[in-house]
Formats: sequence, C-alpha cells, structure tokens
Amino acid sequence: MSILEQILEANRSFIENLPEESLHVCPHNSKFPNRHLALFTCMDTRLVEFLEPAMGIARGEAKIIKNAGNTITGPFEATIRSLVVSIFELGVKEVIVIGHYDCGIANTTSQTLIAKMLARGISAEAIKMVEHELEEWLDKFHHPVDNVEQVVAKIRTNPLIPVDVPIHGLIFDPNTGEIEIIVDGYQYITDIKKS
Repeated sequence: MSILEQILEANRSFIENLPEESLHVCPHNSKFPNRHLALFTCMDTRLVEFLEPAMGIARGEAKIIKNAGNTITGPFEATIRSLVVSIFELGVKEVIVIGHYDCGIANTTSQTLIAKMLARGISAEAIKMVEHELEEWLDKFHHPVDNVEQVVAKIRTNPLIPVDVPIHGLIFDPNTGEIEIIVDGYQYITDIKKS
C-alpha cells in the first residue's frame, strides 16, 4: 500500500469516528485564532503533536507557520506574508518564534545541499538562480538560539509589522518538551513606550 493510500485509509477511519463537536463550526474552531497568537516554528517531525501541547496550545487557538529552521530570508517572503495576513486579517496580537535544539539546518550548508541537488539531477542553471538565497539561508544558521534572536529581530524591524505586536523568541527541547525564553517581546514594547 502506498503512502497516499495509507493516508486516505486513515482519513476514512478518522471521518467515521469524528466526534460530533468537531463537525460544528464554533468559536473555538474558527479561522480566527482565539488566543490571538501566531507561532512560527520549524518543520522538524519531532515537533508534531508535541510542541503545541507543551505550550498549552489547542486546535483553534493559534496560527502555526512552519519552515525549515524557522528562518526568514527576505522582507516579504512567505513567513512575513503569513504574519501580515495573521495580524491584519485574522486578529493576531502576538507572535512567538520558537526554534529547537538539535535543528538539522544547523548542520547543513549551501554547498552540501547543492551537491545533493546536483546528484539528483537539478540543473546547475536552476541552482545558480537561487544560490545566493541558499547561502543566506543555510550558511548563516549556526545555532538555533542565535537563529531565534535573528529571526525575532527581522520580524521586529520589518516595516510591515506593527510596533505594538510583541515578538517573543523561545527555544524548545524536542526530547524533553522544555521551553526557554530567548527574547521577551513584552520587554521590547515596554522599552518603546518609555522612549
């Protein structure tokens, strides 16, 4: 049985056993996150069904944005676009950037990824088109904590993000579930109000 067939079979079983409360549209199952929160994190498989419960976040409470290494490479790339929509259209009032220890991106370089891409038949011309972005993305990620600080700063200084939105930075242990504060977004807001 293929992966797609397994997924479709699991979906049929899921639908047959879906609790009645999940079938109705209600405030806690709205497209608007009822905790007014956007969470930007990594796509690491160890975070699935682990990160949100470790944070006390349930279905319907937050917008979840993920990519490899929870990184931002430009002023209007996909993450910023998602945050703009979340803030201006969906009522998000706070953003949490959450990296994790043992992130695979910390051990990847643009050159190792390019070599693997070439070996799989991606053309050198196609790679040349994105080589600079690959370098910006992979060669500047050395440690997850540093990355969280940098991403918070990129979001905080982006002219499309309102200054009154707290941007927090956290680091997560994918083995224990422990969370540590790296950047307290409330402190930034307090400092802005004082100046």
